[in-house]
Amino acid sequence: MSEPVGTPVGGRTEPPTAVSEAEVEALVRGICFKTGPPRRLGVEVEWLVHELRAPWLPVSPERLEAAYAALRTVPLRSALTVEPGGQLELSSPPAASLTECVGTVSADLDTVRAVLREDGLCLVGMGHDPWHPPRRFLRRPRYDAMEACLDRTGPAGRAMMCTSASVQVCVDAGYEEPGVLGHVRRWWLAHRLGPVLVAAFANSPLARGRPTGWRSTRQLHWAQIGPGRAGGPALDTDPRGAWARHVLDAPVMCVRRDGGPWDVPEGLTFREWTRSHRPRPPTRDDLGYHLTTLFPPVRPRGHLELRMIDAQPGDDGWQVPLAVTAALFDDPEASETAYRAVKPLAERALGRPAPHNPLWRDAARHGLADPELREAAVMCFTAALRALPRLGATTEITDAVTAYLDRYVTRGRCPADELLDGPDGTGRRPHGKDARP
Repeated sequence: MSEPVGTPVGGRTEPPTAVSEAEVEALVRGICFKTGPPRRLGVEVEWLVHELRAPWLPVSPERLEAAYAALRTVPLRSALTVEPGGQLELSSPPAASLTECVGTVSADLDTVRAVLREDGLCLVGMGHDPWHPPRRFLRRPRYDAMEACLDRTGPAGRAMMCTSASVQVCVDAGYEEPGVLGHVRRWWLAHRLGPVLVAAFANSPLARGRPTGWRSTRQLHWAQIGPGRAGGPALDTDPRGAWARHVLDAPVMCVRRDGGPWDVPEGLTFREWTRSHRPRPPTRDDLGYHLTTLFPPVRPRGHLELRMIDAQPGDDGWQVPLAVTAALFDDPEASETAYRAVKPLAERALGRPAPHNPLWRDAARHGLADPELREAAVMCFTAALRALPRLGATTEITDAVTAYLDRYVTRGRCPADELLDGPDGTGRRPHGKDARP
């Protein structure tokens, strides 16, 4: 969803040759799951940008633009992008190890924070802005179309676009053949482990200064957007086929134009577009763009992108979900333990795709206060801790995971609970003071 700082959305680059329904299915099958040994890891960390001294005050668009202009002048290894509401995102290059990934992003974040500090701004790790209403910062045809499309399902779309932030962990799809590291097992694990990650890292219980009743308001908003745009496919033994069908049957967000506003059709699926050729024939480039407008909790992009984790508190809080997820996917012993831990939770999904089922809803509402999610989380975190040394993790990383396990998971808590522990029941500022000025 994010856009490179200072880079406008480009027009179509492919020749305008129509793509057929069969071609779409073949293309999706070929590009969305790249199988092989798990060797690469990545992370995308999104941040709210607030006033350093008074975070409850809104930051003007002019202040943000000046800060982003300064950021364009500094060298970073990670890709720096901006979200529609002005949130910042750093996307790591594919890393050969957890330690490499953490080192690269940490160094880049130090640079970014130093630049923002000079402008009196700071990065805040929360899954949903606790004070400010949605406000568009970027004015681009893509986001105009997205806003018009998502407004049809209510206000959740604007909140997602402008007031949310996450930690997205990217892992390889896995081996072609069956087994604990096979792509079918990893696809299944990502969807069943997802609610545990939602609950353990829930960090967005506030909106406009008040509790929402949900530990992860961010996840609530994703669910409210609807299954066509923000849902996953039904789980079966053929992830490629399931995802290809989902892509074809998902609604088209927009039909781009070289000039003027983009069309925002209502009720037009990509499958129907390939058949009707209206308002114009779809191309391969349109398919590629369509894939970027789908926001399931697990998105296959050659690798698997896990999108369900709230942004975390503290400068280095993002390292914990990255480390835990990497261990549970890439260490065979930990992956098998995670599979056993989350398998009993499957019944609570009632066979419905994520996140539009009771299990995901309970994770977002209750966090680890849910006893079954807490039990699964303890097993998963414990398995991850045993696996991290085998993955070459540093002492600092394992210590951070141990501290998180002790502070939150074993106690059935998550960062959202600490935000709700403020003296007036409306939480605390990220800097430890009451939520209200």
